[in-house]
Amino acid sequence: MKKSQIILFAVSLILTGIIYAIVIGNKKTESKEVKGEETVKYIPVQIIKNESRSLKTNSYGQITPYTELDIAFEIQGKLEKGSQVLKPGSKFGFNDLLYKVDSEEMFFTLSARKAQLSNLLINILADIELDYPEEFEKWNSFVEEINPLSFLPDFPEMKSEKEKMFFTSKGVLAEYLNIKGIEARMSKYLFLAPFNGYVVDVYAEPGSIINPGGRIARIANLDNMEVKLPVSIELYDKFKEKGAVKFLNADNEPIGTGSIIRTANTINQSTQSIDVYYSIKPEKGITLLSNQYVTAEIDNMISESMCVVPSIAVKKNEVYLLKNEQLYKKSISIIGSKQDSLFINGLNDQDTLLLEFNKPNKKIKKYIGIERQ
Repeated sequence: MKKSQIILFAVSLILTGIIYAIVIGNKKTESKEVKGEETVKYIPVQIIKNESRSLKTNSYGQITPYTELDIAFEIQGKLEKGSQVLKPGSKFGFNDLLYKVDSEEMFFTLSARKAQLSNLLINILADIELDYPEEFEKWNSFVEEINPLSFLPDFPEMKSEKEKMFFTSKGVLAEYLNIKGIEARMSKYLFLAPFNGYVVDVYAEPGSIINPGGRIARIANLDNMEVKLPVSIELYDKFKEKGAVKFLNADNEPIGTGSIIRTANTINQSTQSIDVYYSIKPEKGITLLSNQYVTAEIDNMISESMCVVPSIAVKKNEVYLLKNEQLYKKSISIIGSKQDSLFINGLNDQDTLLLEFNKPNKKIKKYIGIERQ
């Protein structure tokens, strides 16, 4: 009995060893197969072919007035309307009277001073005729030209020191200069439009009492408009070299042309680009609107050798190339873009480009490229 048990145990042990050996063998085979799968990888690639191309480059901006300013007076008084009542959006022409300040008191004071000057001259006309007979007609004409309702005429030229001393001693010159000073102050009671424009906003209405320096309204120039365009650092020099641009509206229709006025000396932190300011001249029959969004287009701005690659093949101006079944990183320059493609240079003809930017896997020992047409 014992002998048969020993034999049975031995047979069981041998069978167990055989089964164990088979299982271990299968695992090694599977491991080798998995390892084989990890060592080779098929990847989509593109064979590079550089061509000379001319690109159209776009940038986007907003039309703004070249000049905006606040209307304010240097004097205090009651505000009165000008040639029209101004509201936001109202348009006006150059030299139109926009606002005035009640100057009735100042007007009467000025008229009285002119009358005093006239009387002063009339009282000394006899002395002028006696002492300066050759100058009498000049001074008599001057007296006749003085009108309380208009600006003083130019003061007659005094040809000798004796004549100058005579009129100075009589107080004529001092009175004339005092009146001219009042007239200059009278001009501060009026605000004439410095350009053709429109009203942006109104802060005070006619009838209100204004203080010196207080804002009355804000106006903008209609004749001169500009567009601020953000330009990438890579294209900045090319934009400056080209100079002129064509502007399109939201419907992609041409509305005007422009040229560079000035450029910023710093990088815009929000866009990481350089702000370039362009003038804009409307096409015939086109009305430009403040704050209108436009597209700036430059034809044939870039003409050089480049290739077209999928945008997903590029990351931070770098790509991967396949060479000798291995992947190598290479830096490139982006020239432009179109939908989901990029125009780049920095690659040589017949280079093999990885079409999807992925870092190499250390487990992969061999990469095989499959060219996409």
